[in-house]
Amino acid sequence: MVSKPSVLFVCVHNAGRSQMAAGYLTHLTGDQIEVRSAGSQPADQINPIAVAVMAEDGIDITTEHPKILTTDAVQASDVVITMGCGDTCPVFPGKRYEDWDLPDPAGQNIDAVRPIRDQIKARVRDLIASLGISSIERAASAARSAPSSRSSRAKASPEPGNHRSLTTSGSPRSPRASWWSPPRWSTH
Repeated sequence: MVSKPSVLFVCVHNAGRSQMAAGYLTHLTGDQIEVRSAGSQPADQINPIAVAVMAEDGIDITTEHPKILTTDAVQASDVVITMGCGDTCPVFPGKRYEDWDLPDPAGQNIDAVRPIRDQIKARVRDLIASLGISSIERAASAARSAPSSRSSRAKASPEPGNHRSLTTSGSPRSPRASWWSPPRWSTH
């Protein structure tokens, strides 16, 4: 059995950007991806403005709490997304690293944080597509638009033996890691 991909979102305080990204990835993929978040200098609580803007989009992140970035979390992840934490994230061969240049929502009002949330949502959707995972939204949309015949249902459901596997083809995704090819999740 092939394990599901894992993604770690890292920012300084693990109270805004990384929590929003983790919330979107969990919401959009369900249990298809193992989602983690951490911070190099975690805050005491999640930014209440980040909680509010996510709630506007129907996502509850109130049960989450800021966590410290550990080497183990990085090693256990296939993809590491950093957001403004500089060089504090350890780099290990074979991991896919991306740095998302996004403003820090700390100290900003709700009107300033909404565009940050929207940028994160768009990047998370791109990440999902790059991993070859169907978002729950796309799966639900496809199910609604698909004909109800038995043959179309058979085509939409996975066949025995289909699984996701990690390959390492493609171009580098981060200038910090230009010496390696990023892993890609593909269906075999």
